[in-house]
Amino acid sequence: MALGPHTVGRKLLWSIALPGLIIALLGAGYFFREMRRAVQDAAHREALALAEFVASTFTLPQADRAHPHGAVAEVLAQDSRLLRSVAELRVLTPDGRIRWSRRRGEEGSVHPESARLTTPTPERARSGREGTEVVRPLGGAECTGCHTGEAAYRMGTLQVRLSEPLLSRQLSGVFHVTLVATLLFGGLLTLATAFALHFFLTRPLRRLTNLMRRAEEGEFLVRAETRGTDELSRLSAAFNQMLARLTSMKVEEIDTHRDLAITKDKLALKEKLEERITELSLLFDIAHSLNSTLELSELFERVTRLVVERLKIPNFSVMLVNADGLLEIKSAWPQHRGNEGLTFAMGEGACGRAAESLRAVYLPDVEDRGSGFARRNLVGGTDHGSLLAVPMVHMDTLLGVMNFQRPEVAGFSPEELELLTAVADQAATAVKNARLHAETVQLTMTDPLTGAPNRRHLFSRLELELARAERYGNPLSVLMVDVDHFKKLNDGAGHRTGDEALRKVCDVLRSRVRKVDTLARYGGEEFMVLLPQTDKAAAVEVGEKLRRAVLEATSLASATQPGGHITISIGVSSFPVDATDQDTLVDCADSALYGSKRGGRNKVTPYEPGMEIHPGRERGPHSSRPANEPARPLPPPGVAKA
Repeated sequence: MALGPHTVGRKLLWSIALPGLIIALLGAGYFFREMRRAVQDAAHREALALAEFVASTFTLPQADRAHPHGAVAEVLAQDSRLLRSVAELRVLTPDGRIRWSRRRGEEGSVHPESARLTTPTPERARSGREGTEVVRPLGGAECTGCHTGEAAYRMGTLQVRLSEPLLSRQLSGVFHVTLVATLLFGGLLTLATAFALHFFLTRPLRRLTNLMRRAEEGEFLVRAETRGTDELSRLSAAFNQMLARLTSMKVEEIDTHRDLAITKDKLALKEKLEERITELSLLFDIAHSLNSTLELSELFERVTRLVVERLKIPNFSVMLVNADGLLEIKSAWPQHRGNEGLTFAMGEGACGRAAESLRAVYLPDVEDRGSGFARRNLVGGTDHGSLLAVPMVHMDTLLGVMNFQRPEVAGFSPEELELLTAVADQAATAVKNARLHAETVQLTMTDPLTGAPNRRHLFSRLELELARAERYGNPLSVLMVDVDHFKKLNDGAGHRTGDEALRKVCDVLRSRVRKVDTLARYGGEEFMVLLPQTDKAAAVEVGEKLRRAVLEATSLASATQPGGHITISIGVSSFPVDATDQDTLVDCADSALYGSKRGGRNKVTPYEPGMEIHPGRERGPHSSRPANEPARPLPPPGVAKA
């Protein structure tokens, strides 16, 4: 069986067999190289000796003049071994021509390697594939037998080439056989080692590895074989002990996880309960705080404080629907940034979309241009972060919008969205209650016909202004105003026309008095004006201005009235000149009004001592009737006089 590419057996095989094989091959190569070197050295010596011997044969007498040095061939032919080993034998002239050759027919031709062979060098030998070659200079004593003169000393070069020695060929064959045997032996040894490693090491380790993998996947009940006493058996026994310990630990872990899961569920339930309790507590605090006041300004202040402090929302605003149908900011945080009073149309920005759809609008990132809203989303907040606009709806009626903003992107969780929606619902209920309270107070303090404060509010205001004037020593004047010939208007044109005339007179008077002044309906066709910090002379001027305004008003023309126009008569009294208490001050103004009536109407009369004892006047702190008019009871506050 083959070993895997990454098994321990293969690693051991490569770490032992391969180095041994490489060392054996290197050793064989080394010995072969040394052997070849020794054979070459012997061949060199043999070749040099043969060259010396051949050179000495040239001294023999030459019998064949047609073919000089024939004795050399004869000598070589006597020894068959020399004949077999000598492959080439030539004598070359200094210019490279073959002067004599063992092979006849080459004399006179130029040797192909004449440049190398005729170079004047000492005797040398070299070995190659073709054998061993010796190049030896000729001349001197060897040639004096046949050659004389200077030519005997520069005869040329002797070239002797011996074929490869038989020993060398035999050694090469032995080496090749040895190399093949070594490789075959190494292969067989490697195969045997591989099988031994597979059966005694790799296969047991593979089984143990598979068991470990199964244990890693959670099968802690598997066990390894422990036959034998070798290291693998001891490793398997240790692995079994470890699995047994892991099994017990796994059981404990399962029990612990079950207990932890139960505890976690309980903690999660507890956290949810705590969150719900916190939310309910917050909603209770909000409801208690909001329902403990009926003033809108105080209501907005409390809502802002709770949102900023309890909910940790740094940017907040409350918007209400104004009379024009626009969303108007009534309260904002941070304060004093000029956001109060800003208006948004329905559908404009996130708040307008929330008001239009009556559903909360949440922008996780106000800088996201793909939100589908206009750039004017922020309602006075920062230009980054997240924004939540929640409509305040009561009984399917839109009251306003609450805007919550945080500087973080996606700063509101789903739980907070639900909580803030509940806060907006609570605030809507509180706003509705405050508005109902304001409307109720308005009805109890305002005359429904003219919209001016009624007698109850008048005397409450008079008491307050009189106390302030007395404390600071300031004057206070009162104007008692009566519509002239009002009974004729009712009898001639009808009560509806009379009511309309009263409303128009009240509008003219209201447009001519100061904001600090108080214009109220006293009863019937009578009005009273309180003028704080105004002395008697200035009050008379104010009365004249009011009288002329009514006289010049084109809307008060009437065919039933004398002169074709509605007029008024005014009586003036002042504190502390005419009276120092409330009832007396009103009686003085009433007496002065009677003086205007008696003087012909359509005039202003200041109070003078003695006016209150005129015989034609009814007595009473709240009556101002001419002597020729029958007394009639005053209508209750807020009801027009018939």
